Amino acid sequence: MSTNHNHMGYQARIDFVQSLLREELGVNSDAEITPILYDPEFPFRYNNFVYRITLCEPTSSDQGRKYGVSHRPGCVSIPDGTKNLIVRLANPNAEGMHHETRIENEVAIISLAASALRDFQPHVVPSIYAWGSAAAKSSFGWTIQELMPGTSLDELFPSMELPQKREVFAQMARLLKGLQDYQLPETITAFGGVTFDKDGKIVSAVMPTVGKGPWPSYEASFRGRIEEEFREVDENPHVQGWRGEGIRDRLDAFVERGLSAQFESLETKQDKSIVHADFNPSNLLIDPSTLRITGLIDYDFSSILHPSYEYLRSFLGAGGQFRGWCGEEGGEQAALTEARLHGFPSPLPQSTENGVDWEAARVLDEELEKLDVRRPKTIKGIEKVADVDTILRTIVPWRLSNPDILQRQSEEVIKKCRRENEEQLKRLLDYLGF
Repeated sequence: MSTNHNHMGYQARIDFVQSLLREELGVNSDAEITPILYDPEFPFRYNNFVYRITLCEPTSSDQGRKYGVSHRPGCVSIPDGTKNLIVRLANPNAEGMHHETRIENEVAIISLAASALRDFQPHVVPSIYAWGSAAAKSSFGWTIQELMPGTSLDELFPSMELPQKREVFAQMARLLKGLQDYQLPETITAFGGVTFDKDGKIVSAVMPTVGKGPWPSYEASFRGRIEEEFREVDENPHVQGWRGEGIRDRLDAFVERGLSAQFESLETKQDKSIVHADFNPSNLLIDPSTLRITGLIDYDFSSILHPSYEYLRSFLGAGGQFRGWCGEEGGEQAALTEARLHGFPSPLPQSTENGVDWEAARVLDEELEKLDVRRPKTIKGIEKVADVDTILRTIVPWRLSNPDILQRQSEEVIKKCRRENEEQLKRLLDYLGF
């Protein structure tokens, strides 16, 4: 393609941001707008377009009052003298995001997280100054929020020595402990996303990454998401519902007769907490001179789920995600799962490039243990939930469903991917007894 779909409408987005600043903050002259982490040729659809804003004049004391910025739920008044901001525009063409409440969910979760982590200094959750729903008639959902200081931990983490990593992990453990222990408002009654009611209270809602929910239980959240995956594969011409070779019948049998059994040993299955679901170095900012975490950002995938879900979706590049079944041959991932459940071996296995960083994984577990953070070893039954998550991840293969990668693959490669995924599903179902 001569023009990448992310770059289409680039100037229209810049103009939209300028108009937001005028309408929401009363900015009279054009601000300097700099895209963040933006590559015009990036082949996949961005979830958001993110901009650093430098105002020509710092904000004055009457701007928040005059324009009502802080009157929306989840917002705070913009501080006097603010000159730098972040504007996030939700990409209406983002793959797999449901837009009706995605901005509301992000703002509400940020509000909850700010309360949960209020004792962490410096404060790490960005303040929201204004927002607009993605369900509105305008082409974008958006937020105007605080620019958090610091450098992405993603850039620094690989070159850190182990004592430095321990210092960072200790802070990550504090953050996770705060999110887990926070007493959610009584108005949040279910698992899934959140939004604001007419009185500005935070209430349960659909999960924006699924477009379904909320659900009465953790188990129901997986059941609902698997059913949604079935709907997608039924419409997928490359997968055709997995109806060949009896795989779909076996999947249906697992959902009908086996799913509930996977949650029986999860004794805390009714527990709900704030789950960031992208709690990775890429979303943590740090002061390189002090190694202090200065920001926990990007709440796009956040929701209210069981604390175990954080380990299924987070810690990429910092200890690794907790995974369920990964094949009869096991390998490093199976060994890491075993270590997290039953203790790390001594001596540790040798770390390899692009493999498990065993020392980092052990240090992370040690720092979580010091603060009594709920972690795989103390969440009885998490391995069974992780197996269900493996089913969820496998039903709709990314390489057979993402339109951006499909158009870059030959028919031969697509067929090969289908065969490989079909074989993985068979072996997974064999393992589960279906």
